[in-house]
This record gives sequence, structure tokens and C-alpha cells, in this order.
Amino acid sequence: MIKQIILLITTICVAVYLVVYSELFEFDFSTDQHEAFYSMFYLYLGAATYSFVAGELTKNYSQVDRLWSTIPIVYCWYFAYSSGMNERLVLMSTLVSIWGVRLSFNFARKGGFTLVPWKGAEDYRWEVLQKDITAFKIKLNWSLFNFFFICFYQMGLIFLFSLPILSAWQGSSEITITDLLVATIMFCLIIIQTVADEQQHKYQTKKYELIKKNKELIGNYKKGFIDTGLWKYSRHPNYTCEQLIWITFYFFSVSANGEFLNWSIVGCVLLVVLFYFSAKFSEGISSKKYSEYKEYKKNTPMFIGF
Repeated sequence: MIKQIILLITTICVAVYLVVYSELFEFDFSTDQHEAFYSMFYLYLGAATYSFVAGELTKNYSQVDRLWSTIPIVYCWYFAYSSGMNERLVLMSTLVSIWGVRLSFNFARKGGFTLVPWKGAEDYRWEVLQKDITAFKIKLNWSLFNFFFICFYQMGLIFLFSLPILSAWQGSSEITITDLLVATIMFCLIIIQTVADEQQHKYQTKKYELIKKNKELIGNYKKGFIDTGLWKYSRHPNYTCEQLIWITFYFFSVSANGEFLNWSIVGCVLLVVLFYFSAKFSEGISSKKYSEYKEYKKNTPMFIGF
């Protein structure tokens, strides 16, 4: 797992370096775009620093999770406002707001948000990592992991996959048929993700209700994991939609600039890499907990495919 984490951090550093310092892409920001970029970049640094400090003080290392669904809304609307409420940017910001409100609701009902901002449910995987990896039992090593990966890497990734809105600002401002098609696809993906999360929530709620009442787990609940509905066709339909949502979001910049490849593609590409390793790690835990999970992996694709 440590190798994968180092790979992820290295990948984002190399990707940003190639985008910024190579001659593969041109930026050509206006003064307003340049100022808006740095304003949001400073917000990213501040949010990552807050997440690190709050995590270290409270020992709750899911501070970034509380910002995952909220800070992209801030990024996008700030760019939209700075652009003079460019039509395309307003459309993009509206879709991101719908995505963020829905995802925040799903996170809230799992106990992710509380009145005290730095409290709430913690991602179970952090505890597993601390227990299973010997190096992370040393406080300094864990703090370095929290600083570089949990906080600055993940917050940096959120910033990057939001940046197609800045790239879109560089192009034309009028909404086209292509934009409406992209918007429709993104909205449909948000709906599908909502359905997947709802199916999982109902399953888990019922399962733990049966466990709490000391009732026998029968049928699908005996397996311990959901494999019906959308989960019959993908082991992670919610993860699949999350990746596709931000890939689709990137295509707004393609529509604005008329270039299939532009500098802002780095965010959604790195997101796909992160979700692959994240899903692999989660499945390793599930395979140990549930005896039938390995068979489920054989018969159902991780994301999409056959």
C-alpha cells in the first residue's frame, strides 16, 4: 500500500510539472483569470493546511471528506463570478452545486457532518491502514502521510478536477448544443450515482437494523455486502459515476476551446488513478470480511466493462 501511495503522490507531481513546464499545453491566461486562479490556489493551500491541523489535533483524519463535496462549489462559483457570470461557467457551477448538495446529503446521513466542523464519522480505511501497516504505527510517519497524502494530495486533486471551469473561461462564452449535451450527460450521471448511493444506504441500514435486533441475517443480507440493483453490474457504481461526472465536466472546456486535449485534463485523469487504487484497497478489506466477496469480484466488473 505504501508503494501505491508514493506512486499517487509522484504521479500528481509529475503530471503538474509536465503541464506547467513542458510545451505540451498553452495557458495564455488573462489578468482576471490569472488572479482568480491564484485566489483559489491559496484557498486550496489554506483548506489543506486546516485539514492537516484539525486532523492532527482531533485524531479524526477525514477532514478532507467534509470538503470533497463542498469546496468544488466554491471554486466554480468564484470563477463564474470572476468571469462576469459567463453563461457556460454558470451552467457548470450549477451542475457542480447539484452534485455537491446531493453528495453532502449522502455524507451527512452517514454521520459525516456535525455542528462542530472537525468532528463526525471517520473513513474506516484510515484506522485499517494504521493497524495493518507497521510503519504507520509510528506517529511521525502517520503525520507525514496525513500531511502529504490525505490533506495536500487529495485537496490538490479536488482543485485540479475543478479547473476545467477555468479552461472553459478561456474559450467562448456562449452555450452551444455541445454544452447542453454534456450538461445532460453529467446530470444523468448524478442521478445514477444518487440511485447507487440510495440502494447501498437502504441495504446497509436494513442489515445493521437486523444485527441490532439480534435477528438472523438471511438472503442477501447474509453475504454482508450489496450485489443487487446497480451493484449487480458494477462493484462500485457510485465510484464509476464520480469518475465519469468529472470526465464529463472536462468536456465543457473542450466545447469552449475546440481542443480535445487541453491542460485541465490532468485533474480527471488523476482522479481515475486515485479511484482505482482506492477501490482496490477497499476491496481488500471486504474480501477479508466477507467470504463471498471474492466470487462477487470474479463475476462483476470493478467499474464498467465485462
